[in-house]
Amino acid sequence: MLDVRRLRLLRELAHHGTIAAVAEALAFSPSAVSQQLSVLEREAGVPLLERTGRRVALTPAGRNLVRHTEAVLELLERADAELAHARRGLAGPLRIGAYPSAVRALVPAALAELASRHPALEAMVSEVDPAAVAGALRAGELDVALVHEYDLVPAEPEPGIALTGPVFAEPMYLAARGAGVPADHRDGPWITAPAGTLCHAMTLRVCQAAGFAPRVRHRVDDFAAQLALVAVGQGVALVPQLGAEPCPPGVVLTRLPVHRRTRTAFRAGGAAHPAVAAFAAALHAVVPAGLRAS
Repeated sequence: MLDVRRLRLLRELAHHGTIAAVAEALAFSPSAVSQQLSVLEREAGVPLLERTGRRVALTPAGRNLVRHTEAVLELLERADAELAHARRGLAGPLRIGAYPSAVRALVPAALAELASRHPALEAMVSEVDPAAVAGALRAGELDVALVHEYDLVPAEPEPGIALTGPVFAEPMYLAARGAGVPADHRDGPWITAPAGTLCHAMTLRVCQAAGFAPRVRHRVDDFAAQLALVAVGQGVALVPQLGAEPCPPGVVLTRLPVHRRTRTAFRAGGAAHPAVAAFAAALHAVVPAGLRAS
C-alpha cells in the first residue's frame, strides 16, 4: 500500500522541481525528503525518479502516480468536508491567507462577521502574496485564501487548487499628480510592485497596451507607499481601489478600464468544507455593494 504522506512529497516534487525546494516548502531536511521518496520507489516497485547529478526528474510512471495522487488528495479533502458536516457546530482553527490590501480593508470585517456566526471557530490570518498561496495550501499551512488576478494578467491554473468565481472586482486607477492616462507618462518614471508579482506584470501589460515600456524607478510592494512616492513627484503608479484609500493630498486618481478580481482559493475537494464555506459567506456579507462581482 502506498503511503499518502510520501505521495504528497512526490506531488510537491512535481510542482517545485527540486528536492531542496520541496524540503524548504514543507520544513523538512533535503535528506529526509530524499529518503522518503526512495522508500516510495520501493513501495511502488518501479523507478519514479531520474537522477542526473543534482537534478531530479519524474519518470513517466512518476508523472502518472502524481496524477493519481491529485485525485486521491481531492477525495480525502471531500471526505474531511463530509466529516466536518457530521460534527455539531464549527470549532477549531481556520487558517486564512490574504494579500495586504485585503487584510487592511476587508478581512477585519469578515472576521467579525465570522465570529458572530461561529464563535468557536478560531480564524488565523496570514499575509500571503497570491503567488505563494498554492504552495501554502498544498503544504497544509492554509485552509483558504484570497487571491487576485487582473484583466490583463489572468491567474494560471494550479494543480490541486480550486477557485471560486470572483467575489469582488476593483477598478484600477492611474495615480499621478495630475489627470491623464498611462500614455501621457511614457517618458516619465514609474513606481511598480517588485518583479515576479502579478501587480508588476499588470503595470507592464497596461503600459504595453498603450504602446510603451515603463521606465521603472521604484519597486515597492505597498500601495500606500507607492501613493506617498507619487505625492512627492517620484513617478506614477497603477493602484486598485482597495489600495487607493486614503489618497494623499496632491495625488489624482484617474479610473482605467482595467479591474483586479478577487477569488477564494482552497485545496481541490474542499469547497464543501463548512469552515471554508463559512469564511466565504462572511466575506460576501462585508464586500461593499459597489465592488461585488456580478
